[in-house]
Amino acid sequence: MLHILSLYLLTDQSVGNYDLNTMLIQPSQADVRRFFCGVYAKARTAEPLEPMEMLVSQWIDEHPEFHAELSDVDAALARMHEVDATRDNPFLHLSMHLSISEQCSIDQPRGIRQAVELLSHRLNSLHEAHHRTMECLGRMVFESQRSGRMPDGGVYIDCVQRHATKD
Repeated sequence: MLHILSLYLLTDQSVGNYDLNTMLIQPSQADVRRFFCGVYAKARTAEPLEPMEMLVSQWIDEHPEFHAELSDVDAALARMHEVDATRDNPFLHLSMHLSISEQCSIDQPRGIRQAVELLSHRLNSLHEAHHRTMECLGRMVFESQRSGRMPDGGVYIDCVQRHATKD
């Protein structure tokens, strides 16, 4: 889910009340929630942030509607298994922003960087471009799980490009 977070966690660091080393390759839902809440807490108290945390903090700043949930790690952990179809899951949403940021930084799948840049230019907003890209990413993951096949990066890129060239 959070490939970039996993790579970051390979370094020997701990942040706040969570040990990044325990999150290694596949962070649990609880690890992800602790990480995002920890970044929010550090940013609010003006503690120094690691580069990954700075990126996360920028996306958190774009979503003030998530701040209350991010401010209480214990409540976030207690609500981990609750599903509310009437609102976005802030942890999934921020994870998708992070994933798309990583995809663009390494242009993987090939062409995603250009597609998101074109969409961002068309919408005059990187943030809104990410939201449209999330729709395509979610659709790709859903189709992959439904069909039992590997995710199709080409279909994903085509979807983002369609958003970028739509009139």
